[in-house]
Amino acid sequence: MTAAGREPLEEAVRAAVGAVVDPELRQPISTMDMLREIRVDEDATAHVGIALTVIGCPMSDRIAADVDAAARAVPGIRDAEVALTVMNPDERMALVERLRGSRASHTVGFGAGSRTRVIAVTSGKGGVGKSTVTANLAVALARRGLRVGLVDLDVHGFSIPGLMGLVDDAGRAPHPTRIDDMILPPVAYDVKTISIGMFLREQDAGRAVAWRGPLLHRTVQQFLTDVHFGDLDVLLLDMPPGTGDIAITVGQLLPNAGVLVVTTPQPAAVDVAVRSGQVARQTGQSVIGVVENMAPLTMPDGTVLDLFGTGGGARAARALSHEGDEVALLGSIPLSPALRAAGDAGTPIVAADPEDPAAVQLTALAAALAPRRRGAVNLGSTGLSPSDQTPSAR
Repeated sequence: MTAAGREPLEEAVRAAVGAVVDPELRQPISTMDMLREIRVDEDATAHVGIALTVIGCPMSDRIAADVDAAARAVPGIRDAEVALTVMNPDERMALVERLRGSRASHTVGFGAGSRTRVIAVTSGKGGVGKSTVTANLAVALARRGLRVGLVDLDVHGFSIPGLMGLVDDAGRAPHPTRIDDMILPPVAYDVKTISIGMFLREQDAGRAVAWRGPLLHRTVQQFLTDVHFGDLDVLLLDMPPGTGDIAITVGQLLPNAGVLVVTTPQPAAVDVAVRSGQVARQTGQSVIGVVENMAPLTMPDGTVLDLFGTGGGARAARALSHEGDEVALLGSIPLSPALRAAGDAGTPIVAADPEDPAAVQLTALAAALAPRRRGAVNLGSTGLSPSDQTPSAR
């Protein structure tokens, strides 16, 4: 093959390889200056050079495989060889600056003026299924074609990595990749997710996190400033139980956030949930609705199992409503063994069993809360394939 005959092939390989999407940043690698030498030799073998962002990138095998497949798919290419190198410090710094855009480092990117809808999911009381609701809501929103981020702020009782399938057999969550001072969140079910469980050392993975106010404040701040979520439509915050340090910090950093209150029908849970909504209002946030979890379950024989009572969600909504600011009950999620089992397996029910009654209610909740995606025409289901639903972390 002559040099002149190889030039069109090299351009075709460059275009094909450049369209490969980075698994974490979700951008074509051509836009990230990762492409290096691309050459086609006499026997139609494509030689492709790729510069990874960091040394020891855990997603290097996947990137190399995707690049190899893209090069081999070009008509006229008989074979491909991929060579991986690493960006130098100046190249990494330039990439970080380009990713941040006009936002300065260590600043909150979701404050006033942001086009991202921020929803803090709170309960006041632990054990009402708040994290399960949050994880499934995130996945349901992503399945509508929205760009979704999820921050696990329940530092002392984090469970989001497990619920999202972001743990190995030993229960360890992946460590996020850092590009200089920028943190890349792992992705599961098309949701960019971050949790304190991803930063614990291996030997500390099963230990409790015993932190006081200043450390908690710093963690929340770092999650909201140094984690690169990109351009999101929705950012969900899984809040801890109670009305302590983290609730106050989030109110200070994100006064524009809307608060979604989760309760069970039980009066004790309702009373505490209402208090969490009241505290949110004190920090300037708005209560956007109430979700009732563990609502009565209709049994196969038609009888109703009301393990935690009935009507708690409606009572919470009424208690949080006042003239000119009515709070609606946005969903009532029935008791569901499948919902529990799916959470234990790290496969959110809205993806694992969309026809389950709990999944139907969670999907309807997502429809009620979903903002219109910028530039999108249709907010219908994206029809995720099994490969799209596989958690990835680099």
